[in-house]
Amino acid sequence: MKKHIVALTGAGVSQESGINTFRDANGLWEGHDVQEVATPQGFAKNPDLVQTFYNQRRAQLNTVSPNAAHMALVGLEDKYDVSIITQNVDDLHERAGSTNVLHLHGELRKVRSTQYEELVYDWEKDLNTGDLCEKGYQLRPHIVWFGEAVPMLEKAVEITATADIVMIIGTSMQVYPAASLVGFAPAGIPIYYIDPKPTINHELGSSQNLEIISEKAGKGVSELAKKLLL
Repeated sequence: MKKHIVALTGAGVSQESGINTFRDANGLWEGHDVQEVATPQGFAKNPDLVQTFYNQRRAQLNTVSPNAAHMALVGLEDKYDVSIITQNVDDLHERAGSTNVLHLHGELRKVRSTQYEELVYDWEKDLNTGDLCEKGYQLRPHIVWFGEAVPMLEKAVEITATADIVMIIGTSMQVYPAASLVGFAPAGIPIYYIDPKPTINHELGSSQNLEIISEKAGKGVSELAKKLLL
């Protein structure tokens, strides 16, 4: 039976593919205040601005490709069961070939009904005001905005609780509830934290088998994958 690797990935993985993060730019995401484009209040105030913003992010996905970190995680599937729990809303893990990916914060290439959260649709084109779900309500980006519940969190906890190895990749460990997930991993299992500026939060501080790899995702994951595949 294969050992189970759970990889918790954040913005640092996508950044090397050319996708900008707002946390490196004083709360701005592609030049926009996150309160304007990543909150329910922002959507209520100016839905057209929010739709346009995510249309641009969706289009940007067509200009970027998976990087070495994404590919190294795919390679680990030769020897391990690999579950990826990502804070990223892009589809680069899937495009690289990873077969088990859970998106905590939603997905750019999906939209959902503003009234019925369970009505979720694959979406490649622009989303505009007037695009409706099958029950006649406006569609919105399938993104978990600030202040909203994280519907996949319970499933993520269940997955993490079955890990034999945890990898934390390209995340500040400051965004909750995602940063709390490592606290649900079985006690004593190896935990590898790959980030050029690692931050040890409460959950990591109590870990006995923590190894920090102070590298960007591409280099750090590639090196760790070689070690784990020996």
